[in-house]
Amino acid sequence: MPIFTQSIVIDSPVETVFGFHEQPDALALLSPPFPPLRVVSKSGGLEAGSRVELRIGPIPWVALHTAYERNRLFVDEQVHGPFTKWVHRHEFEALGNRTRLTDRLEYRLPGGDLVNAATGWMVSIGLRQMFDHRHRVTKELCENLQASKRG
Repeated sequence: MPIFTQSIVIDSPVETVFGFHEQPDALALLSPPFPPLRVVSKSGGLEAGSRVELRIGPIPWVALHTAYERNRLFVDEQVHGPFTKWVHRHEFEALGNRTRLTDRLEYRLPGGDLVNAATGWMVSIGLRQMFDHRHRVTKELCENLQASKRG
């Protein structure tokens, strides 16, 4: 089963970086302009049991948050959408006054191993582009917030 992992170190404490992800508009802020993402409905925040229904372009996607440890991690799993399996761990590691943010995805495309082998590289490129964008935005916003607190 494919696993995608990407990390970034942000010059901001873990409480700030995790707190940013808890904002109600965080998903909209983190989403690249294409494909367009629209939140259809949402219940709760990041805590286990929270649910979000999205449309990514024309594709419906429903995710359920299944784990939550403040300032350490949260996990969302697709319950309806384009993947056969999608488990997304958002991991936060305190590095003194900095934070390592790691996104770890375990996913499977419909159609089994042959489809995953044939098209997995395209999914990997798309994930890399999406998380490059998300990490860049997170770094910029959290570091700017931290700078405004200092001065």
